[in-house]
Amino acid sequence: MAKLLEEVRDLIRTGHYSYRTEEAYLNWIRQYILFHGKRHPAEMGAAEVSAFLTHLAVKRQVAASTQNQALAALLFLYKNVLKEELPHVLNRGGRGVKSPLDL
Repeated sequence: MAKLLEEVRDLIRTGHYSYRTEEAYLNWIRQYILFHGKRHPAEMGAAEVSAFLTHLAVKRQVAASTQNQALAALLFLYKNVLKEELPHVLNRGGRGVKSPLDL
């Protein structure tokens, strides 16, 4: 896990993210890995990300903005470090967009 987190840290610093973002992302990625019994994220996918976010909402009762921060960290991990896309995770509900025809 340490090698993966070090790679994440390097990419965050290369991208000139703030120190607070770095710490938050590393914390969420670490929690995600521990939540799934220390499985490597490359072995997991959208279903595990969704399960983790659901756990945050239901069991830990975190705010929507906190869930969004965790999701952003995991999307960064999968897209920039593991070079994988997570297409189904982005459909997490919300208000949606109304078309002019709905008005």
